Amino acid sequence: MSQTSRRLAAAAVASAVALALAACSGSPGSSGSSGADDAASGYVTEGKLTIGTAEPAYYPWVIDDDPESGEGFEAAVAYAVAEELGFAKEDVVWVRTTFEQAIAPGPKDFDFNLQQFSITEDRKKAVDFSSPYYETTQVVITTGDSAAADASSLADLKGLVIGAQTGTTSFIAAEDTIAPTGGVQAFNSNDDAKAALEAGQVDAIVVDLPTAFYMTGAELDDGLIVGQLPADDAAEGDQLGLVLAKDSPLTDDVTAAVDALREDGTLDELAEKWLGGDENAPVLQ
Repeated sequence: MSQTSRRLAAAAVASAVALALAACSGSPGSSGSSGADDAASGYVTEGKLTIGTAEPAYYPWVIDDDPESGEGFEAAVAYAVAEELGFAKEDVVWVRTTFEQAIAPGPKDFDFNLQQFSITEDRKKAVDFSSPYYETTQVVITTGDSAAADASSLADLKGLVIGAQTGTTSFIAAEDTIAPTGGVQAFNSNDDAKAALEAGQVDAIVVDLPTAFYMTGAELDDGLIVGQLPADDAAEGDQLGLVLAKDSPLTDDVTAAVDALREDGTLDELAEKWLGGDENAPVLQ
């Protein structure tokens, strides 16, 4: 056999081997990348939907730090999205991350993550977001021994000392909606406002709903939610979205699932059940 023939034969063998290896390995990302119907690519684990949340996850977003129960607003939203994507409840796998880990650049060990992530242009540089599943409202919180503890209306708050972080939606809402007689006391941060509330320097403070639940549930002794402020176009809340890895192939499908839940009223029903009822955060009038 001539040298040229030997080269041609070797090339043919190499090509055949490459084709065989490609057939065995499947398409890129096919290992662990099928969804409920084993057709869609991009999932962390084949046949499973892996969802991330906080450690710990707090009421009322997740009840008793047990997302598998489906109890709590975000746990319920997660399972509703899973169903829209075609996953049974038993095919949902939960993992825990910090807030910072979830929105950091790089690969993820979840298909999507939800722990009250506000959708911002800066964060979009590192991760993808679904369309919003909730828009935050502004909430008045206080402590059990404060003059605001028994307030049940905006009129009840008008003569009290109200604080909020300066330059925020919360401050605007306090000014425009409560319009306290003495003006709104400005603080550099929510932590400063909380410290003033604890010291009795203000009767109540205004924060967004996620912060309200966290402060009253985990930070303040005898913390109370007085109620939500009515919606105000001048003080629109943050939009919360599901976080996915940057350029995830699942982003469009997850967004479509969230959109479907918004359009059929499911998101509103879940928000009313877990966030908006009289037991949790009534709307003040």
